Amino acid sequence: MVLDECFQVSGDLCKIINNISILREQTESQSLSFGRGQQIMDKQNVPVITLDGPSASGKGTIARLVSQALGFHYLDSGALYRLVALAAMKRNTDVSDEHSMVDIARHLNVSFRDSTIWLDGEDVSNEVRAEACGEYASRIAQYPALRVELLGYQRDFRKSPGLVTDGRDMGSVIFPDATLKIYLTASEEERALRRHKQLMEKGINASIADLIQALRARDERDSSRSTSPLQQCEDACLLDTTGLSIDQVVSRVLNMYAEARKA
Repeated sequence: MVLDECFQVSGDLCKIINNISILREQTESQSLSFGRGQQIMDKQNVPVITLDGPSASGKGTIARLVSQALGFHYLDSGALYRLVALAAMKRNTDVSDEHSMVDIARHLNVSFRDSTIWLDGEDVSNEVRAEACGEYASRIAQYPALRVELLGYQRDFRKSPGLVTDGRDMGSVIFPDATLKIYLTASEEERALRRHKQLMEKGINASIADLIQALRARDERDSSRSTSPLQQCEDACLLDTTGLSIDQVVSRVLNMYAEARKA
């Protein structure tokens, strides 16, 4: 299994998926109601699970697996900013030019196919995860006009039977009425170790100390920006993944969702 965030895998998710199969059926039956061949449920009633948190907290991996377990759609909001950054890099466009970034986002030709990401008809799944691309994405994510431009695009992912999304302002700005909001985090050391393992698997050398400094800088930039800063919503559940396996975190999220649906 290839993972964006590097947890220690303690086993497969078969048992977890089997345990929530009934929940999935209930969700689908509640989300789809046809009359005269038309779906009568509007977007606002489609369940949404948001996972916000700092870099390397594991939110991407967890969100993807939870979406698969529930049969929901999945939105990696960070990938959108990375795609804008990558498109700018490919076109030699100055990423410090906010208007140019907005224009690129407005005409972005992207598609998500299973576990791959395509830009202008090219598979850029690996390129979009490069450190340089992530660094530029963090910078342009501070532009208010760009965030507004991508707002509607992200909300369009809200479709039946449900959506699981990860980012930094999913619960606070994009989907404030989400069924379940989770703020996923982990200690600096744990996050640095995950990122180190990820880089080493790609053949990229990096020191833990340097990675910790880089994460601190990223956290400061994300939490101090004027528009949609990284923060834990008042109604978001805090989930610290330090020392937990993928299976344990996914199981907790699924249990939290089941409880939220009962409320």
